Amino acid sequence: MGRHDERWPRLRTWRGGAARAVSGLALALAVLLAPHPAGAQEGQVTVAESAAVSSPRATVTLIADAAGVAPGGEVRIGLRQKLAPGWHTYWKNPGDAGTPPEIALALPEGARAGEIQWPGPDRFAVGPVTSFGYGGEVVFPIAVTVPATLKPGDTFTVSAEASWLVCEKECIPEEGRFTLALPVSEAPAPPAPGIAAAFAASDARRPVGLDWRARLATEGGNLALTVEGEGIAPERIAGAFFYPQDWGVVVHAAPQALEVAPGRLTLVAEKGQSFDPSAANGGLVAVTDPAGVTRWIEIAPTPAPAAAASDPAGGAAARLPLGQAILFAFLGGLILNLMPCVFPVLAIKATALARLSGREAREVRLSGVFYTLGVVAAFLALAGVLLAVRAGGAAVGWGFQFQSPVFVALMAWLMLAIGLNLSGVFEIGTSVTGAGQHLAHAPSHKGSFFTGLLAVVVATPCTAPFMGAALGAALAAPWPVALAVFLSLGLGLAAPYALIAFVPRLARLLPRPGLWMVRLRQALAFPMYASAAWLVWVLARQAGEFGVMIALAGALLVALAAWIFGIAQHRRGRGLVPRALALAAIVGTIALLPQLRAVAAPSPTAEASAGSEPFTGARLAALRREGRPVFVNMTAAWCITCLVNERTALSTAAAKAALKDKGITYLKGDWTNQDPEITAFLRAFGRDGLPFYALYPAGGGDPVVLSTVLTEAYLVAALERAAP
Repeated sequence: MGRHDERWPRLRTWRGGAARAVSGLALALAVLLAPHPAGAQEGQVTVAESAAVSSPRATVTLIADAAGVAPGGEVRIGLRQKLAPGWHTYWKNPGDAGTPPEIALALPEGARAGEIQWPGPDRFAVGPVTSFGYGGEVVFPIAVTVPATLKPGDTFTVSAEASWLVCEKECIPEEGRFTLALPVSEAPAPPAPGIAAAFAASDARRPVGLDWRARLATEGGNLALTVEGEGIAPERIAGAFFYPQDWGVVVHAAPQALEVAPGRLTLVAEKGQSFDPSAANGGLVAVTDPAGVTRWIEIAPTPAPAAAASDPAGGAAARLPLGQAILFAFLGGLILNLMPCVFPVLAIKATALARLSGREAREVRLSGVFYTLGVVAAFLALAGVLLAVRAGGAAVGWGFQFQSPVFVALMAWLMLAIGLNLSGVFEIGTSVTGAGQHLAHAPSHKGSFFTGLLAVVVATPCTAPFMGAALGAALAAPWPVALAVFLSLGLGLAAPYALIAFVPRLARLLPRPGLWMVRLRQALAFPMYASAAWLVWVLARQAGEFGVMIALAGALLVALAAWIFGIAQHRRGRGLVPRALALAAIVGTIALLPQLRAVAAPSPTAEASAGSEPFTGARLAALRREGRPVFVNMTAAWCITCLVNERTALSTAAAKAALKDKGITYLKGDWTNQDPEITAFLRAFGRDGLPFYALYPAGGGDPVVLSTVLTEAYLVAALERAAP
């Protein structure tokens, strides 16, 4: 991600005043008077301080806040860094660039270590890049419990492996191994003055928890942090800054406007691309008094209201009136019938419609009812899963199930099985003796219900026009409203089939049954085979060559099971063994699925099309601060509409020329596998599905959300408006 980019130079931001200068001078004198270890990495240790790992940039040691420890007591072990002038290291949230130090302790049996007690950070800014970290000298303390089994006269030995990044005009990673031997005595012994002063300086920067209440809300593209509590007054606070504990909550380089009133302060910051309104979004507020002394206060803001999580460009979708959201959902479901994702199911629909020809009106209507029930049931079930996962704190969106290699493999095998059925390899719900009777009397209403379910399952990789706004409103609203929107979406998808079923005149227009039905059924098997092949390609993007091998092995077993089962259906009284063999083949197919869980998924941003860059929130933020126009394309291998748009609009010579001529940076995000940063980006616009296209105009204006269905002319015109 962009925060690990090590190319940017950094400068230290000095905050001190007179009080800070005096304390720094005292600390420097204490360090000079204290024993100081030599610069070799391996060598003798001094009391409470290890041998040093030294470079022209930093001198690093492992220290303890006691020269001796007592059995069952506690000692703080710290990584001490003395940085050369102009160099700095990083906080746990490094900001736009950098990486925090990592410390791995090796302790005697029975000892326990806590987490790093991070001192409050400072800001280091160069141009558009701002990092959070430390300059000068810093200690990263860790509390360690001494085993009660030790006895006076023993030695308590602590070893550590650490790595850290130091930056100035360039960034250089460093690492070292340290050993610290502390004598065990009846009572702990104080450390040397220099070490005590180092821990005291760290403690002075240690964040404190006060009885301050914090709220976080969105205001357009900004975040407003309001903090209330005792001691807040205009005459006591000269400056303040919010350091979020998670990367990307705010734009790190953007200024934060401060307002202070008696008992309350407010900081307004530009919202970052990774801001998630449902997350904790805690952090530190650094409060500086008129004398220049800074305190770091821990805060845990109450989450922002879900409806306020959107940008003006797309956020209005999350605040749609209920009636408008339901209407948009119905229109989106209706248009979804024309989207490429649903084309494979049109084969099943066409076969079912053909079988309806010549039937009684009651039978035709029942078929329409069961198909509609299947569609609605699938949408409501999907809504329940999405809302349940969201309630558990996970970030998922429309089509999330296609991000699972296991689900993609199952769908590929299902499409293959349906194709084999349409080709006549086996029959569903028929036997040799009753096949003719079943075909002559009832086009199984269970089949109509299943067709409705399948239509929804394969439709989820697509988002039709109107549908994105409706889904964003549904997933940001209370659950009854969300279910109403998903119900309307299902009714829209089922409407064309239901209309034919319930309007007798339309049903009578269907041709009479005949040999053409058999030929149509066989021909419509090929869209199913094409869908299975496409899903194997998706699996290759998710799980690599091994995933393809699993998919093809499963496909072979599915075909074998279908062939054996078809033979069994044409044998009188001797079909038990073939049916058992078919069942064994299916069991073998399912047994392959756990292998996909162990496959390491390739990086979703490993590939970028010609002329594009992989999307990261940090890269987008940097481009926006420079005022450059940006086109963002969120896509996935399982999104057929995305792939169609790629071929017909995005990859054309005219579109590429417009991007180049207008100086528009093209960022492409791949959501084939789950990516929390892309999910957060989509949710910031009130969207939960693909495709999604956002165009940021030159000069820093509000982003424009483009249509989910692109044409070359429409896209080129939008690009020309973004950078006139």
